[in-house]
Amino acid sequence: MNGIGAPPGTGIDLDNCADEPIHIPGLIQPHGALLAFDHGGALRSWSANAAELLGFAPVLNEQVTRLPLQAPVLAQLRECIDDSGADGCTRTAIETTMAGQVFDCIVHSDAYRVIAEFERRDIRSDTVAAFALKAHTAIERLKRQKTIGTLLQLAVEQVRAITGFDRVMAYRFRHDDSGDVIGEALDQGLKPFLGMRYPASDIPAQARRLYTINTLRLIADIAYAPVPLVGAPGDPPLDMSHAVLRSVSPIHVEYLQNMGVAASMSVSIVVNGRLWGLIACHHRTPLRVPYSIRMACDVIAQVLAATVQSLDARERAALVEQAAHVRTHLIETLLQEDDVLAALQRHAADLATTLGAEALVFAQQGRVLVHGALSHEAATAIVASLPTDGEEVLQRCGRAEWPAATGAAIGPWVGLLGLHFDPANGGWLLALRREQVETIRWGGKPEKLPHTGPLGHRLTPRGSFDEWVESVTDTAEPWDAGRLLVAEQLLAEMHRASMTRHAELDRARMQLLAMLGHDLRDPLQSITMAATVLQHGAQPHQLGQRIERSSGRMQRLISQVLDMSRLDSGMGLALRKEGTDISRMVDDLVDEARLAHPGTWYETAVAPNVTARVDADRLAQVISNLLSNARHHGTGGHPVLVALREERGTIVIEVRNHGAPIAPELEAQLFNPFKRMALQNRANRTGMGLGLYIAFNIVQGHGGTLTYRHEAPHVVFTVRFPAADGTA
Repeated sequence: MNGIGAPPGTGIDLDNCADEPIHIPGLIQPHGALLAFDHGGALRSWSANAAELLGFAPVLNEQVTRLPLQAPVLAQLRECIDDSGADGCTRTAIETTMAGQVFDCIVHSDAYRVIAEFERRDIRSDTVAAFALKAHTAIERLKRQKTIGTLLQLAVEQVRAITGFDRVMAYRFRHDDSGDVIGEALDQGLKPFLGMRYPASDIPAQARRLYTINTLRLIADIAYAPVPLVGAPGDPPLDMSHAVLRSVSPIHVEYLQNMGVAASMSVSIVVNGRLWGLIACHHRTPLRVPYSIRMACDVIAQVLAATVQSLDARERAALVEQAAHVRTHLIETLLQEDDVLAALQRHAADLATTLGAEALVFAQQGRVLVHGALSHEAATAIVASLPTDGEEVLQRCGRAEWPAATGAAIGPWVGLLGLHFDPANGGWLLALRREQVETIRWGGKPEKLPHTGPLGHRLTPRGSFDEWVESVTDTAEPWDAGRLLVAEQLLAEMHRASMTRHAELDRARMQLLAMLGHDLRDPLQSITMAATVLQHGAQPHQLGQRIERSSGRMQRLISQVLDMSRLDSGMGLALRKEGTDISRMVDDLVDEARLAHPGTWYETAVAPNVTARVDADRLAQVISNLLSNARHHGTGGHPVLVALREERGTIVIEVRNHGAPIAPELEAQLFNPFKRMALQNRANRTGMGLGLYIAFNIVQGHGGTLTYRHEAPHVVFTVRFPAADGTA
């Protein structure tokens, strides 16, 4: 955590911390000295303790070749100066002796300066080599880990073994940049921090940037007195982003002192250019870890990052493979199934797993289907809150991101990933997540308080790191990059399937219109011929029957097209309900069928006095359609069986005919319009494949269901609807 002073009375927030220029402090830690040269080799600045530690007094603009440095150090400096440019030279470290003291000399550069840092070393070289050997063994073990948890736990144990810190923790950063401690190795008697979470504000943005570009930082003694840099007046501040001796923010020092830490080291875990995690080391007394051992820790962190990236890539590849499998099967179903929502519902469980969703909602043309524990009312409210145009992928992760009128209606389902697969018909696939109602064990209360003290009026770092428990609601875990990639691939495939379906529907509509024109031509021609014969004095009785049958057929065809048009446009079928004797209706319709088709054998089992409030004309339309289907598709010589009964407040109408089961490919689209097989069915030349679609919607409008089953040797269609009118 870092902070920055602000004058009393000014706004104090985390922006103050974020603005602190911690990369140009103008100060170093006192256990070493620093020299900075321009790209011509002239000395431009140095630390105030350089003369004391290095044994010579620096002189402004003195050439590097004139300095009393050992030959390997001079050679490395000259090479870095020759190679320095916009990208800088590669950092190198050389052991050297200055004024009787052993140093690690670290040479590096940026676009403006070449820097030599001399860090005192108190440990013998052979001891350092032994620690480096331990690090090599640790690296081999790390490469063999299979999970993130075991990987980080082994890493902290190995880093503690080679550095000697009292406590070593491994953080993994979350989507909001807060960090969970998921690995820890510590000295006996220390209170564990494992499982605690630390807020994102503990590492402001500019510190996070430094952690990414300079992956290791040591504070050998928290109580150090910083040493200033001196040099050419007017030169810009020295950028110390890559410096190992860089002095840290005094607010961060205060933060560590509040934790009871006397020495600290951090090693960044950078994955794909982002600060993925952090190894944090704490000691209760000052501790200097030699540079070569720190570099071994840095190598461990790089192996960690590579292993994390490999595990993540393996997990993502498995997810993509699984998603491709689900997507392939879904698209096959979508291209075969006339009912898009039914196709999606069939694959709902696999889609939920692939998208990482706890519930799914499918919506199109005013219809809403739900998969999971979400209520239909909440699903309807969610669909109503969606934009009608604009974004193809919509994501909401907290209740505050929902429209105010919807926020209360959605219950715990605050996480939304919406795929707008059919904008023309309001087609949405919605993946939903519940709010994360979780108890967070914060390592101290995360808020910072304004305070006026020796460092000015600013946000104060936490003084207590005792566990502070908080319950979090109204926020869902956002979808990670892997799931979003899967969602985008799924959406692209669904778009293509939707375009294919629209093209097929357009062809089916054109085919229907062509059939309508053809089917209307016959009865019109029959009426025209009857009228001509009447004009020549023929007997009107027989011709009148022909005209009546032909006009009836025309009326039926036109009515079906009008009903289909209303349903296709989302207007629905207008129902006028009134008290109706269902028993009498069924008897009358069967009697009419007997008279009109004397070659068909009908048997009935009609319970008496069954009544309900229904739209009598529409219900008669349903029963007539089922009788017609049974007559056309039933096996000759076997009766059509019609039954009516009431079961515990539900009216049941069944129509059976002797026949083989309906083919699975047709059964899947039985109650849909524009059925490919129905449009080409020679057994049903008096219709256009719309009858069952319209009948299904009529029954649904009465709060009921129309279903098919095969009960050998019979094909059975069953209508069920409540005896008490519970619909509007």
